[in-house]
Amino acid sequence: MSRKKQCSTNERLIQGINDIIESRCSLSDEDVKILSETLGQLQILERKKGKTNEEILETVVKIVELLAKFFKNESDT
Repeated sequence: MSRKKQCSTNERLIQGINDIIESRCSLSDEDVKILSETLGQLQILERKKGKTNEEILETVVKIVELLAKFFKNESDT
């Protein structure tokens, strides 16, 4: 994926998560915490300059794990 496309995708994901947190209709405090942590990891990913591919991959894995945890929590209730 090109750097420009990756940045655009990250920005859309960050904006989407921010929108969800702001609307907060039926989110629990734990859901907000998970989404906030996801935002933090996405921001780390945006500042990837100087990071190795392995470090970038580890950050992406953390993001996927957090999002999976969020969606699992949603379906459990």
